[in-house]
Amino acid sequence: MSDSTASPIPADRPVYVIGGGPGGLAAAYALRSQGVRAVVLEKSDRVGASWRHHYDRLRLHTTRRLSALPGLAIPRRFGRWVARDDVVRYLEKYAEHHELEIVTGVEVSRVDPAPDGGGWLLHATGGRELTGAAVVVATGHNHTPRMPDWPGREAYPGELLHASAYRGPGPYAGRDVLVVGAGNTGAEIAVDLVEGGAARVRLAVRTAPHIVRRSTAGWAAQYSGILVRRLPLRLVDRLARPLARLSVPDLSAYGLPRPGTGLASRVAEGAIPVQDVGLIDAVRTGRVEVVPAVEAFESGKVVLVDGRRVEPDAVVAATGYDRALEGLVGHLGVLDERGRPVVQGARTPPTAPGLFFTGFTNPISGMLRELARDARRIAKAVARSGGRRLSRLPG
Repeated sequence: MSDSTASPIPADRPVYVIGGGPGGLAAAYALRSQGVRAVVLEKSDRVGASWRHHYDRLRLHTTRRLSALPGLAIPRRFGRWVARDDVVRYLEKYAEHHELEIVTGVEVSRVDPAPDGGGWLLHATGGRELTGAAVVVATGHNHTPRMPDWPGREAYPGELLHASAYRGPGPYAGRDVLVVGAGNTGAEIAVDLVEGGAARVRLAVRTAPHIVRRSTAGWAAQYSGILVRRLPLRLVDRLARPLARLSVPDLSAYGLPRPGTGLASRVAEGAIPVQDVGLIDAVRTGRVEVVPAVEAFESGKVVLVDGRRVEPDAVVAATGYDRALEGLVGHLGVLDERGRPVVQGARTPPTAPGLFFTGFTNPISGMLRELARDARRIAKAVARSGGRRLSRLPG
């Protein structure tokens, strides 16, 4: 790993921020606060594009106060757990309030070292070639929907959609729906379907998740995540176990046993605990039936790993997302074997000084909180590397 101070950044070029979501906007504002010109490149026509396409029910699982980006609080009227539409309003206001320099409709396909050795060359839509002093990649943790290549999937005659295409329960009222995947998205969609009038809802689970209460007696789960985030994994695993037994009932009889792996160890593997927004009650009352994972599709039916065959009207695959960074920066040796950046925040890869990443982890302390912290660190690192202000700000 290298600190960005090892390679001076050209002073006559802007810093390009790829992605107009929370991470990109926060980085742009933080850079501007350091006197650095930052240009956000967003492939859609508006900021916060990914947030606009999440399901209607979605609310932040982190508190309003600890989810604000640098330089602008989230309005109190949005409540403690901010709704999706209010997150979008906040991001729009954030960009407007800070007068950020944002160019929409521009998708960056590849980043290369600049031919003159001074910064980075970005290849973008329309044959554009943009040269930046530094680059902040903020394309998001949830970038490209991941649909498992189940045998027989292509011939399945029923409705099969990824969770990214799910908006609300209306189209599924009175229908039999199988939700695949017991992460936060799958759990919440299952509850949404039950409350929205689906006739039957099953939740296919491969590995039982850790389930935590979003808030207990006013104490948000995020607070605990912040307190323990720097403690050794084994210690956090040990602390979490009795707390889980006190706050979450044993659902083993319903197909959701307590996980054998500790909570912190699972987080280190990339599995964030499921925050309960009604799943526990729905499972205990039988309104959500837990079934084994999906193995294949065959003769119009869904085959489960235990051999059972079910025939739902619709299947919602809450099977996660790929970061899809390979085409953009994979040739630079900056990704690990799972396609994740080898470093994040103020540190740059040893082979790519001046190339920064933010928003590619999902910490239990809260993604938006960590995006805000990353933004400040990146901006300071860039300013130090430039040795002086990189370019004059507009006005």
